Amino acid sequence: MNNTNQTILLEKHLLADYQPGDFFLASPSNTVLGKGVFAQVPRDHTNDNQLKGLANRISDTLINAKLAGHSKPIVVGAVPFDYQNSAQLIIPKHVEISESENIPVENEAPSAAEVSYRIKSVPSLEQYKQGVAKGIAQIKDGNLQKIVLSRSLHLTASQQVNVPALLSSLAQHNHQGYTFAVNLKDEGHQDSHHSPERTLIGASPELLVSKAGPKIVANPLAGSRPRSADPVEDERRAAELLASEKDLHEHAVVVQAVAEALKPYCKTLEVPSQPSIMHTETMWHLSTEIRGEIVNSSTSSFQLASALHPTPAVCGTPTEAARESIYEIEPFDRAFFTGMVGWCDENGDGEWIVTIRCAEIEDCSIKLFAGAGVVGASKPEEELAETSAKFRTVLKAMGIEEERFISNVEE
Repeated sequence: MNNTNQTILLEKHLLADYQPGDFFLASPSNTVLGKGVFAQVPRDHTNDNQLKGLANRISDTLINAKLAGHSKPIVVGAVPFDYQNSAQLIIPKHVEISESENIPVENEAPSAAEVSYRIKSVPSLEQYKQGVAKGIAQIKDGNLQKIVLSRSLHLTASQQVNVPALLSSLAQHNHQGYTFAVNLKDEGHQDSHHSPERTLIGASPELLVSKAGPKIVANPLAGSRPRSADPVEDERRAAELLASEKDLHEHAVVVQAVAEALKPYCKTLEVPSQPSIMHTETMWHLSTEIRGEIVNSSTSSFQLASALHPTPAVCGTPTEAARESIYEIEPFDRAFFTGMVGWCDENGDGEWIVTIRCAEIEDCSIKLFAGAGVVGASKPEEELAETSAKFRTVLKAMGIEEERFISNVEE
């Protein structure tokens, strides 16, 4: 295969070909695997509107790659939560795309008995609850309608993390969602060949936006409950979520914001009046699938994603006030957590996913992230429990049982 070609594969398990350093994104519709670096989208810290400037640089990089001989260039990678930070976006040398597939697990992740972990919560559990209380107070004072507050788990493993095995485990249990791996190492840095691989990996349930020709789809999620192993209790939690005034309000705020952001680009936009319910292996979510047709087919999927990012589902509302409160309350840098992962081709078609249920991995170090939407009716203990439930997606894929995880967390 020519090193600049994109190949469409119908019956190949691309996950088996994934290696650390590659780009991988499996969605319900297709799987994308990118290898090597043909070009890197330039970074620019001088532009006041980083996302608009980034959209222009993506377009220029795609045009230049075409002129340089790449037959079907595609930009892939990740954008951080804070648009003042640098994105990690490249055009791979090789791109392969397959239809969605039942992915076999080629590698077995080490069992919990084989690997030991030191686990630290950042912030501490008590500090997180205090932060939620601050958020609730700001809402009751009228400064915010909603704020999303997150925390991180820092794990140190007794051996190097097997990233392909972890990705396989996530994909095996995430057929209806979006499993991804992005190389975060700066290939343009002079010491990049000597630095260890750093990978953003996860299994997000949430589509930010996709575009195919003039058709677009967005699927905001907000409002959730942890799943239960007891089928009766599991159904009770789902019914409770659908009837929850607090969660329905939280969801409506997100849907309204997404619809308002997309309207200027669309000649038609279908927004269901009521949410449905969807589930992952670990969580129930309120879900609204928004469909539309854009006015100008040259508008790219990345431009649409930029108009939405960050949604109230990961930041809050009003956006800038919520963002400033997040910086004040959260004692860590979210980096790529609650950013977006995806791809965009030369026609502007593409798919961008909200970067949640994720971790950053470097050698033996793993940083997990989870957040919860806080509104006036929230309770700190319940938001803490929600973040713990969301950590389960990656922890379960790592073979860490919930009981062991809880007993080993260091304050």
